[in-house]
Formats: sequence, C-alpha cells, structure tokens
Amino acid sequence: MMASPREQLIGAARAMAARGLAAGTSGNVSLRTPEGILITPSAVPYDALTPEMMPLLREDGSHEGPYRPSSEWRFHLDIYLSRPEVGGVVHHHAPHTTALAMARRDIPPCHYMVTRFGGADVRCAGYALFGTAALSAEVVKALEGRTACLMANHGGLAVGPDIWAALAAATELEALAEHYLLSLAAGGPVLLSEAEIAAALSQFATAYRPNTGA
Repeated sequence: MMASPREQLIGAARAMAARGLAAGTSGNVSLRTPEGILITPSAVPYDALTPEMMPLLREDGSHEGPYRPSSEWRFHLDIYLSRPEVGGVVHHHAPHTTALAMARRDIPPCHYMVTRFGGADVRCAGYALFGTAALSAEVVKALEGRTACLMANHGGLAVGPDIWAALAAATELEALAEHYLLSLAAGGPVLLSEAEIAAALSQFATAYRPNTGA
C-alpha cells in the first residue's frame, strides 16, 4: 500500500535527520498535494511526528491543522507558487553546506556535479532574518534556474519534482559542499571552464535521465 503524502513527509523528514543533514528540530521539509502544501510543524522532533500533525498551507499563507507550520513556511510556499514543476522542498542545516553559507560563498564550477543543480554554480542567497518575506525573496532569486542554493548564515535548500527527489538533491548538495571545503584546504580547486561546464550539463541530462531499464 502506497504511503500517504503525510506519511511520505514524515519519512523524508526522518531520513533527512538520519543522514546527518539536520540536528534536533532544525530544518524543514514540504511537499505539494492537490489540496495544498504539506509542511513539517514547528518545534516538533522528527521522531515524534504523526500524520495529523502536518499543517496544510493555503496559497494565502493561512493553514489548516492543530499545529503551526515551520517558521520557514513562507519560502516553501513562495517556491511552489513561482516554480510549478517543484513537488518537494528540503531545507537543512547540514554541517558543510552551513559552513559555506556562514562564509557566504557560492559553490563555483569546482566539480562537474555542480551541474546536477542546473548550472555552473550553486548560489548563496543573500542574508535576511529567518521566517521573513525578505528571506523568501532572496531564496527564490538564488534558485532561479537552479534546484539548490545556500542561504547566507543559515543553511541550504534543495527542490525536486517530489519529496524524495528533493531529499536526494539536498543530500548531494551536502556532499558537494564537503568536497569544495576539502579542496579549499588543499589550496583551492581548479575550476572548470565554460566549455567544460556546458559539456557536463549536456552529458548530465543524458547520463542521469530516468532509468527505466529499457
């Protein structure tokens, strides 16, 4: 029997924590449903979540359910409103991603896997207070043409067509951030050229397309 959207959301939140991407109640995840946006509630440990706790966000920012949504509900909602192809959003405070965000560094074309996120870099969104419309605007801007971004002095965020794709992207963002930080400690990476990035983008679209076994 297929898990309900609420069960999938809980599963993704717990998987995020199990992968070391979030500690305590940090981070938040959401997914799109025909009824609205389901998002993890504020200040509830992931192992204590139950399906009825999941708030349902409406387009006007109001919500249904007994629990208040994550304090970061605003950028989740604005991403869905501006990106119709997005079905899941994962925001985390993973160590290496957050370290780069604290330094306000973009991830440059240091590895071909940067193209996994849609371009030649992963941008760091400008700083704004958490939970505000200003932060949401910075995040939406940094995500233009991308499926992930860093958030200055905050953490990282990834999107996907569903919650599991978003979680996969968030996990790979942390891996890329770790590799970039290690390369900086070794003297800094040799960056790929525009032509090399263009070739990687083309190859990535072919090599990583859905695998049906055909």
